[in-house]
Amino acid sequence: MNQSSKSVLIVGGGGREHALGWKIAQSNLVESVYYAPGNAGTVNNVPIQPCEFDRLSAFARSKNCFTIVGPEAPISTGIVDYFSARDLRIFGPSSGAAKIETSKSFAKDILRSNGIPTPEFSSFTDHQKAKDYVLKQSQDLVIKADGIAGGKGVIVCGSHEEAINAIEEIMVKRIFGEAGDRIVIEERIRGREVSLIALSDGDNIKAFPTCRDYKNIADGDIGPNTGGMGSFSPVPYVSRDLQREILHNIIDRTVSAMKSKSVPFTGFLYAGLMIDNKGKASALEFNARMGDPECQSLMVRMDSDLIEYLSFAEAGKLDDLPPMRWKEQTSVCVVMAARGYPSEYRKGQVIHGLKNTYPKEINIFHSGTTHDSVGRIATNGGRVLSVTALAQKLGEARQRVYEVVDEITWGENGQYFRKDIGTYST
Repeated sequence: MNQSSKSVLIVGGGGREHALGWKIAQSNLVESVYYAPGNAGTVNNVPIQPCEFDRLSAFARSKNCFTIVGPEAPISTGIVDYFSARDLRIFGPSSGAAKIETSKSFAKDILRSNGIPTPEFSSFTDHQKAKDYVLKQSQDLVIKADGIAGGKGVIVCGSHEEAINAIEEIMVKRIFGEAGDRIVIEERIRGREVSLIALSDGDNIKAFPTCRDYKNIADGDIGPNTGGMGSFSPVPYVSRDLQREILHNIIDRTVSAMKSKSVPFTGFLYAGLMIDNKGKASALEFNARMGDPECQSLMVRMDSDLIEYLSFAEAGKLDDLPPMRWKEQTSVCVVMAARGYPSEYRKGQVIHGLKNTYPKEINIFHSGTTHDSVGRIATNGGRVLSVTALAQKLGEARQRVYEVVDEITWGENGQYFRKDIGTYST
């Protein structure tokens, strides 16, 4: 990191941003970490929203900050381009490179044209043509809104009727707004999901360990998609050989393909993958940012200095650094949400059971929290807290994390969480 810049600005206010700032604050290279806007669990909060580029850039300049972007909204609308045009250091992809997340059809075309493993698909802007296509298919399908939908724009279907209903919901009723102007209809492949995230400087990558994310609201992976209800790392069913294969065949080749299209990708490149019953990996989707809640599981395991890697990646010098170092422990993260999420839920409920200190293997990262009029921590969003535990074995980490989760409450039975985070089918 540039020694003249010892301040860091984290753009965003969720659990991912809290975890990134928590890790970065441990660096000897950093004196101050600011959050815009942050939450009740973060300090040095700045009352600026993530898409207020003019105010964010003015603050970053006034404090000589290296800026790190968390959420998809400012990335997709060009915060990196805005800062870069003003000679302000910022880590993240350009809006052009972010199309790998903001347009699923763009991402799928990259994959198909470069021979990168991915399920068969077709894209549609006409809902009737999409329905006609569905009726001609013999396999189960996945219907995806093309644009960003807060991690919720994917509907997995088990019949023609479900697929046609999904098209109606997305393209006609527009439950995801403009994100559903175009859809991708994809062959549904069965297997085990895994998330693999890498740092990219446009040419080179450094990989994070594997993670497993739990998207659905209810135990057993049923119910509507959410932004993520929990995660664990590392994933036992991904061997080192398979991870190397994924990095070579999917991540590296995607980064090379982006560069060849004159949209080099600098930032966190997140690949959502499926491992089929033959042990082969396919890319389902990409995010142009760090995952949430994968970030929480990863940061508590990281032994390297994160800001050093981000700084080198931003400067295009990632290959100058060795691989990142990681604790030989398993982490489990359980997201505590407001009951009713991802639909309607209450805000402003006082949270009880939070302690001032926890053992070093326990971390609580705040997402949808705020302070009420008398300074108490209260709920302020759908996903409220990410409770994270470390242990030598996955079962021990699960036990630790749920012991803490069971101590935290709000409202009258206002909290909700999945009880199966850290489990998976064999």
